[in-house]
Amino acid sequence: MANLDSKARLRWACRRGMLELDVLFMPFVEQGYDALNDEDKAVFQRLLEADDPDLFAWFMGHEQCKDPELARMVKIILDRVRV
Repeated sequence: MANLDSKARLRWACRRGMLELDVLFMPFVEQGYDALNDEDKAVFQRLLEADDPDLFAWFMGHEQCKDPELARMVKIILDRVRV
């Protein structure tokens, strides 16, 4: 049950109020998150703590994320969307 509870929390955290981010995060949580290893799950959860303007800039390619782990997670999510 804890897994469902944490998944529900992730879904809530993915609701950003910015459509461009919602269309990236929501499908990823539903279809890609469970395939991540524990370390990458922690990185994804840390990514969700970032501010929306930063997330938007990273995902739209306006800025490069300076944190290598977060930058790698951005790439993982974008690569999944492009497939």
